[in-house]
Amino acid sequence: MLTIEHPFTCPYCLSPISMILDLSVSGQEYIEDCEVCCRPIEVRYSVDQGELESFDAGSIEQ
Repeated sequence: MLTIEHPFTCPYCLSPISMILDLSVSGQEYIEDCEVCCRPIEVRYSVDQGELESFDAGSIEQ
């Protein structure tokens, strides 16, 4: 499995965090809690030929 650690900023508390992304699939979409403030983050990313093509981590609309 091809993975990378991808840093980004939490959309709620603005803390720097990172996630391990699996680049062996064409993309994923899931919810993961911030490790600092515990609020849900919607993570979306796409992969092209084993390279990260796009990444978005946004707040969940309530």
